[in-house]
Amino acid sequence: MDMTTRLILDCDTGTDDAVAIMAAALHPLLDLVAVTTVNGNVPLANVTENTLRVLDLIGSKAPVYVGASRPMMREDFPIPRGILGGDDPGFHPPYLDIPPSTTPPAAWTAVAFLIDYYLSDAGPDTVLVATGPLTNVALALAAEPRLAARIPRLVLMGGARGWGNVTQSAEFNIWVDPEAAERVMNAGIADVTIVPLDATHSAPISLADCDAFDAIGTPAALASSAFIRHRIVAGRDEPGVETGEVPVHDALCIAYLVHPEVLQEVGEYAVTVETRGHHTLGETVMDARPWSTTPRNAKVALRANAQIFVQFLTDAFRP
Repeated sequence: MDMTTRLILDCDTGTDDAVAIMAAALHPLLDLVAVTTVNGNVPLANVTENTLRVLDLIGSKAPVYVGASRPMMREDFPIPRGILGGDDPGFHPPYLDIPPSTTPPAAWTAVAFLIDYYLSDAGPDTVLVATGPLTNVALALAAEPRLAARIPRLVLMGGARGWGNVTQSAEFNIWVDPEAAERVMNAGIADVTIVPLDATHSAPISLADCDAFDAIGTPAALASSAFIRHRIVAGRDEPGVETGEVPVHDALCIAYLVHPEVLQEVGEYAVTVETRGHHTLGETVMDARPWSTTPRNAKVALRANAQIFVQFLTDAFRP
């Protein structure tokens, strides 16, 4: 019996997305169908080149489809990238420090690919994992509403319960395109799992883990170690995270596909996204009131198991 999980990864490739891509492409129980790129950690052209670099590095033939270069309804981030410093090379360098790509992206756009794929016979058996702003997913749903019933599972990295990392209220991926996130949450996709900062911060990767990846010695292990070490050195102080370790947010979503038990304290919530608040724009509002009549539209994990996460990465990076 084939237990392999097929997935499409929609991402904004900086350092943590890079680790996620390699794990998705290499783990023996995963089949990476394609990668779609979206403006986020770095501008779209950089995201696409970084994605192609990562796949070339590990010899993956997964095609890359280029997606949205700006949010769905806004010209730029709520605070423009240049003012925000969202392309600060201190944390997400414009280009990952691995060889330039030699493979071009696919001819189709990300939105056209998502629509075509999920309306095909293969769609209902393929998980969609979104680890960047939700612009591509929202645009695809807007262009083809039938997609909501055709996407069997959506796993996304984003949000937090009552705090943020780009503002006091909002996590970066949701904040970049809050209208897209709200559209996706209201689309009616049957199975949505949210991996927020609460979970990713509870399962950081350490320098000792990087040493172990270096000992594996494969291109993916060595590159992941380098990316994570960069995050540890360049990163700001992270809530609940000790010196010498750092969350690798996006890769935790990939680990969940193989080891559902990696996510803990999972509850069902009615999740909405604030699209107007002056101080709360991009906040993920999680309503778990027992008496609420609002339908619960997502599972949200508030903690994760670091040991299971590291073992998953180890299994993916071994030759």
